[in-house]
Amino acid sequence: MNANTPASARSANRLGLFLRDRRQRLDPAAFGLGGRRRTPGLRREEVAQRAHISTTWYTWLEQGRGGAPSPRVLDRLADALLLTEAEREHLFLVAVGSAPRTQARTQDGISSRLQRLLDAMPLIPATVATATWDIVGWNRAARLALTDYEALPPDERNVLRRMFLDPRTRAAQRDWAAVARFLVATFRAATARAGQDARAEALVAELTGTSDDFTRMWTENDVHTTGEGAKTIRHPRVGEITFEFSSFAVDGRPDLRLMVYNPADEDDLAKMRRLCG
Repeated sequence: MNANTPASARSANRLGLFLRDRRQRLDPAAFGLGGRRRTPGLRREEVAQRAHISTTWYTWLEQGRGGAPSPRVLDRLADALLLTEAEREHLFLVAVGSAPRTQARTQDGISSRLQRLLDAMPLIPATVATATWDIVGWNRAARLALTDYEALPPDERNVLRRMFLDPRTRAAQRDWAAVARFLVATFRAATARAGQDARAEALVAELTGTSDDFTRMWTENDVHTTGEGAKTIRHPRVGEITFEFSSFAVDGRPDLRLMVYNPADEDDLAKMRRLCG
């Protein structure tokens, strides 16, 4: 292969090399497969069987002549080869030139390392949210300034539900309509990236059945990235606090995003010191 090789052929060859490398790294014993083997890893027919494709086609893929698999087949190959999230993304980029849709997950919490990062910000509220705005991680500053998520059952830790169905959460927003519209627009964009998801569908069904405000905003079809911005809340102990918020991807967990709420000025920081002191 050289510089004059067509891009499609170079892509097919990179895909083949990646598949073969990951196949050869798998331990047959981990799959209950024994017997003497002359080469490392699983056999091609074993990977093909796990991915529910023909051995012939899988062999062609490793040889760089099987064509571009569909996203569904790539997902099955990723599962068959036990790929990590980073490896799965690389598989898609090599095979079809674009990243896969993020895979939505259940509310299964965050890593201890990420929790330590949250806890290292004693005066800056920070949360970790899913695409459906379920809060799965938070620090003490978030509990004191925003919502005491620790005191809530897991099903009640959803920002959308609280924003539209909880009067106290609504009253705490200086500009409730702007915040609510932003949440709906980011929810629509994030769940579209994540693909079909029963959790998102159930949440939309619940909120359209209970909130006229949500129904109206949902039918506006606005989309927005979480990005960054500012919001002001009314706190019962210290009055209004303005935060500049920023959103960050969580490496290895494309279904999650880190939200950091930095006090906007010295007066807001002083209020956070009073709350957290």
